[in-house]
Amino acid sequence: MPEDFLLAHEFWVVAISKGKNDPGTLYLAAASEDRFLMNIGRLQRFGTQFRSQNNGPFELYPVDAGVTDGFRRVMIARSLADLKAHVVELNKK
Repeated sequence: MPEDFLLAHEFWVVAISKGKNDPGTLYLAAASEDRFLMNIGRLQRFGTQFRSQNNGPFELYPVDAGVTDGFRRVMIARSLADLKAHVVELNKK
């Protein structure tokens, strides 16, 4: 349920606010926000979510173009170009 993903995101934000700023925590804060947005039909911000429909090829869930690669780097996420290249690699397997 979307509320569960939002709650997870809030827990990660609290962890960051208490000083846990390691790469894993930052990434999980970004990923939980993206998962929440995806589940309510909105664009993801950081590009952490992929999907495959009907056993088709993997695709990057649509990303908000207003979020910069610089902000993605702060949250330990890949640039949009890297994400698109990653999709190609996922589908080679």
